[in-house]
Amino acid sequence: MAGLSRLAGKVAIVTGASEGIGEAIAKLFVEEGASVVAVARSTDKLRSAFDGYTRVQTVATDVAAADASERVVNAALSHFGRLDILVNNAGVNDYQPLAATTDENWQRHFDVNVTAMFKLCRQAAPHLKASEEGRIINLASIVAVQVQPGLSAYAASKHAVAGLTKVLAAELGVDGITANYLIPGVILTAMTKPIMESDPAMKAAFESFSVLGRVGLPIDVARAALFLASSEASFITGHGLAIDGGRLAKL
Repeated sequence: MAGLSRLAGKVAIVTGASEGIGEAIAKLFVEEGASVVAVARSTDKLRSAFDGYTRVQTVATDVAAADASERVVNAALSHFGRLDILVNNAGVNDYQPLAATTDENWQRHFDVNVTAMFKLCRQAAPHLKASEEGRIINLASIVAVQVQPGLSAYAASKHAVAGLTKVLAAELGVDGITANYLIPGVILTAMTKPIMESDPAMKAAFESFSVLGRVGLPIDVARAALFLASSEASFITGHGLAIDGGRLAKL
């Protein structure tokens, strides 16, 4: 289905773009008229995901690398001449009980899920200010609202994403930049698919979380990101949008 060109002429950065939610966001943005800098660690996965996409520039880097934020933003400016939308999707999640959570594991969650996001927002902000509709969209998680055992580092980092995004909204609103965060529930990705395929009971449990009786798909999250990136969301900022099939409604 052809897009409606809701992002025509816009330039977006999408991190964690080689698969899953990030790939779906990047491709939907292109379908809607945007040019995209797609960021992920694997050159091969990026090449495979975006082969034939003429309005996609790929950058292979770990977002937690010291020079990543500068490299990524400069790629948008050098290849497309501007920046309008930043989608911070890259993240890590390692299920570990408290006693097994090492200092290194904890730090890696914050390096990728929070610090890299902060640095990209800081690097991008002056260029988003120059846009007529600057947008920051950060990926949190349902565990920013509803936690479960074994996710101390992940849940803490995603709570930090929510807090950071609200401050960005308050601080950057004067520059015409909106900042919002997405709260995905269980989404069918490379992380969750093997679990559901190998464990029917877990698949049933995941499906039961939603009042709709299914898990989410990456495109479900991508459509929410598209809305927040579009002009239709120009008066929405500091908001956490749940894409969870009604899971939080059951709390």
